Amino acid sequence: MKIGILETGHLSDTLKAKYGRYPAFFKRLVGPYLPGATFITVSVVDGEVAESPDMADGWIITGSRSSAYDDAPWIPPLEGFLRQCLTARVPVVGICFGHQVLAQAMGGRVEKSDKGWGVGILDYQLLDRPGWLDAVGEGFSVPAIHQDQVVRAPAGAHVFATSDFCPIAGLSYGDINKPIAMSIQPHPEMSAEFVADIAEERLQYIIPPATMQPAWQTLKKPGDQPAWGQAIAAFFQLDRTG
Repeated sequence: MKIGILETGHLSDTLKAKYGRYPAFFKRLVGPYLPGATFITVSVVDGEVAESPDMADGWIITGSRSSAYDDAPWIPPLEGFLRQCLTARVPVVGICFGHQVLAQAMGGRVEKSDKGWGVGILDYQLLDRPGWLDAVGEGFSVPAIHQDQVVRAPAGAHVFATSDFCPIAGLSYGDINKPIAMSIQPHPEMSAEFVADIAEERLQYIIPPATMQPAWQTLKKPGDQPAWGQAIAAFFQLDRTG
C-alpha cells in the first residue's frame, strides 16, 4: 500500500531537527499498523502538485499554521485535488487543518472560533463506532492546537466525533461503515512532548496565559494516539468494492 502525505505546513528548524517534518509524524503514527506500506510526500505548501489521486492508495492531509480560508495560492488547487480524490473514491484522511480544508472543499464552512484556542490533550466523544474505529474508545483524549473550527459540515458529511469545545470534531464522507474520507480536528500524530516543545517555542507567546496555563497541566495525562494510528490504518484497509 502507498500512502501519500499532503504536506501543508512547516515546523521551525529546531523542531524539525528533533521530530522531522510533518510527514514523519504520520509515518510514526500509522506505519506500525500498515506493515510494508510506503509513504510519499507532496509538499503542497511549497507549490508541489499531486498529479492524480491514483498516485497513492490513500492520502493524508497534515496540519498547518495556515487557515483554510486564507488566500494562499496553494489552497484552491489542494481543494480541487481533494474533490478529485472523493470523486475517484481514493481514501482521504484529514487532520486539523486537513479536517478543515477538506470540509471547506466539500462545501462546509470554517471560521476562527469565538471560543478561542483549544490546546493541550483534550477530551472527545465518539458519536458512532463503526468497525474501523474499534481501537478508539467512546471517550478519547488526544492533543489539539487550533483556534479555527468547522462550523458547518458539508452536505452529506456525518459528524462522528465531538466535544463541548469543538462540536464538529470528526467528519466522515459516505457510508459510515466504509467512508471514502474521514477527518478529525485534534492531532493524534503529536506526542505530549512535542506539544510541550512547540508551546515553549511559540504557542505561549500567542495564546493567552489563561488558556495556556491549564493546557500545560493536560500534557501530564495519557493520550490515545496509538489507538488513532490503528484506526487510520483500519480506515485505509477498508474494502470499498461493491
